[in-house]
Amino acid sequence: MKIFPLSEGAFTIDQSKEFVPFNLGKDNLQQRPVGSLLVEIQPFLVITSRDLVLIDTGLGFTRPDGVLQIHQHLIDHDINPTDITKVLMSHLHKDHTGGVSLYDKTLHQRFLSFPQATYYVQQEELSLALQGGSPSYIPDEVEILNRSGNVQLLHGDGVIDGYIRYQVTGAHSPWHQVFWIEEDEEIAFYGADDAPQLHQMKSRFVAKYDYDGKKSMELRQQWWQQGSSENWTFLFYHDVKNPVWRFR
Repeated sequence: MKIFPLSEGAFTIDQSKEFVPFNLGKDNLQQRPVGSLLVEIQPFLVITSRDLVLIDTGLGFTRPDGVLQIHQHLIDHDINPTDITKVLMSHLHKDHTGGVSLYDKTLHQRFLSFPQATYYVQQEELSLALQGGSPSYIPDEVEILNRSGNVQLLHGDGVIDGYIRYQVTGAHSPWHQVFWIEEDEEIAFYGADDAPQLHQMKSRFVAKYDYDGKKSMELRQQWWQQGSSENWTFLFYHDVKNPVWRFR
């Protein structure tokens, strides 16, 4: 199994739910609004013997030349975006789903960014995202998931193709899910926003931005203990310094 973080850069986010770019070498966090959090945005490419797996899709930014940023990251790793076979969506907050689809201004139509892949999404999470009314979701970006044949709508916990396990936690968001990818005695764990940064695994605190902060805290403690005993590889979507952490 090979794992590649696809970093889109560091950002701060405050109560406005807007992601503002942050230059780690120049910017001062103290000069951002009170309560601002410093986060990285980084989907993951996981290459297994069976699949090219993309985990979450980032903010969906495009380069000046019009190329989707996450597509360029894949190309930089010698991966054609059309070769991605699975897209695992932890939840549908906008910082995880911006790269789900692309809008063609000429055709006035939205297309999946990874047309050959199967997207795995919790049905109830999609229904919640499409309701609108929350700054965390952008319904127009994910509506295509409700009408595409490339999407596998999931209901609760389960296993994909015998080696990718998913579990609904309902911690960071009501239908948030996490993933374990297991191959050749290696276990890669992706906790998404239930377990977004390494330092959160090592301390006990309840985050106000979580749907169920206490549950998130308890799950982090549970996963850290189990991961240490079973030598998991942790993938941290929002960690500026430690996107991948291995117990080795």
